[in-house]
Amino acid sequence: MSTDAELLVAARTDPTAFRELYERYAPRVHGFHLARACDPHAAHDLTAETFAQAWLARRRFRDEAGGSAGPWLFAIARHVLSASVRRRRIERSACEKLGLLLPREPEVVQPTEAWLEGLDEALAGLTQGEHDAIRLRVLGDLEYDEVARELRTTPAAARVRVHRGLTKLRNRLTQRTEAAG
Repeated sequence: MSTDAELLVAARTDPTAFRELYERYAPRVHGFHLARACDPHAAHDLTAETFAQAWLARRRFRDEAGGSAGPWLFAIARHVLSASVRRRRIERSACEKLGLLLPREPEVVQPTEAWLEGLDEALAGLTQGEHDAIRLRVLGDLEYDEVARELRTTPAAARVRVHRGLTKLRNRLTQRTEAAG
């Protein structure tokens, strides 16, 4: 089985190699976009655009992740998503200026005590490193390099701690919600 990096090198002259890379990553890239867009049609469009951009940039790929193209593809996916958001804001602003849309009032959601039920128990199940990383990143609103400095680690390790901690929290709170429902 070829590595992602080998597939991308081969894809410079062989489109079937890119197809194999697409098949490896399309479900994950689609999931990434679906989780952020919350719209299946938009997620499909964003996924297609991500792979179109990857196809165009395949000759510029540099293996910096031990043979994995994942970080490269998800960087493209983040760029595609942010460009889409910027375009939508510009289009919406232009339509509002032309009187084609009425400005929307932002929806205000008031938190309730029920939102916090089970949070203390879920937080207690985290490692100290995960708890501290989440506290600094989410509550402190610090960038990952600042979190890393506070925790005396690398930005990559800080990201991993935050990601693992939030994943554990999400899973525990989802289980609690499903059990209550």
